[in-house]
Amino acid sequence: MIRISVVSTRDVVRKSIKIISIVVLLIVIIYIVKFSNKHLNKIELNSKMALSYISEEITMLGDFNDIDFSRVYPEQILSKELGFSYVSKVEEQEIEVDDNEEKNTEEQEVIPTNNIEDESNNQEHVADMSDIPENQSTELIPSSYKQTYNFEVEGVKIKNESKYDLDTFNLSSSNVCITSKDIIIFHTHTCESYTQTENSQYEASGNYRTTDLSHSVAHVGDVLESYLKSFGYNVIHDKTYHDYPAYNGSYGRSLKTVSSLIQKNKDVEIIIDLHRDAMSDETYAPKVKIGDEYAAQIMFVIGTDGSGLTHDNWRKNLEYAIKVQKIGNEMYPGLFKPIIVRNARYNQNLSKAATIIEFGATGNTLEECEVSAKYLAKVLDKVVEQ
Repeated sequence: MIRISVVSTRDVVRKSIKIISIVVLLIVIIYIVKFSNKHLNKIELNSKMALSYISEEITMLGDFNDIDFSRVYPEQILSKELGFSYVSKVEEQEIEVDDNEEKNTEEQEVIPTNNIEDESNNQEHVADMSDIPENQSTELIPSSYKQTYNFEVEGVKIKNESKYDLDTFNLSSSNVCITSKDIIIFHTHTCESYTQTENSQYEASGNYRTTDLSHSVAHVGDVLESYLKSFGYNVIHDKTYHDYPAYNGSYGRSLKTVSSLIQKNKDVEIIIDLHRDAMSDETYAPKVKIGDEYAAQIMFVIGTDGSGLTHDNWRKNLEYAIKVQKIGNEMYPGLFKPIIVRNARYNQNLSKAATIIEFGATGNTLEECEVSAKYLAKVLDKVVEQ
């Protein structure tokens, strides 16, 4: 008997296509692996470095609710979520950073530029205490962004983003007692700046960033320092660049700076890391009208030990912020946005009254933040009096 097999031409073609597809796919995978090994940088992170980057560098997050994402660019989302400052291709060519400097924030040296001992760029602001009225009508300027919160104590609104249930703590502003008149002001992100105006023009070094200390958050610190000094406080204002030329590791560098300042000023209780909000929407400009002046709104950001880093002072810091905001709400309603509480530590473990204070956002002007600094000084003085 003779067996005859009939092979369909169509089956042969199908099987051939499958074999060819598998071979091509394997070739592509091999090429991708070889290309990746050759061109992609490998960065090794130990647990300590990972905690430093994740816990201390994720900062200044705004609220993504109700954002028109058609107006938000990928670079801005990255900047918002990771705390990175977007740097353009031109800036990448202009800024040379040692690769070793980026690998471990604990080993980075403080950039000794424009600190409290360098007065060359310090434009002295002369404060006038009579320029700070207490009884003024206030009006919150409408914004497209709703200020949300999920906890309230003593009339102070809090947006709790930490792992803790704040209801389980007996938080009270009456627990706060500030006795020292020594205050430290510094800037982890010294180059943060605002929308330019006719009277406030500067050379940008990034997206709403400048190394010109007279137009960055450092100038807002100058104004706050001046008013606090007029109330009799001893203010140490450090303007070291912690975020330039390298942004990554800013909190590691500012930790060294503040630790050194505390060693020289052991009575310090109030420590202010002065920032501006990093909302991705460049038009966002939260403000309040106080009398005839427009002031950028202020926001406390309080860290906890939720990241796993030791932080025994976080509840004291939160109660201090609650007390400041409670008094501020009585004196100038609308000046403060809800307090934000997060898992990251933000170097606030150094004192019982250490906070991040954000003055305005990218859409605000330097002039509006100067007004805010004036009224905050008045509020802080009331806090210490009580």
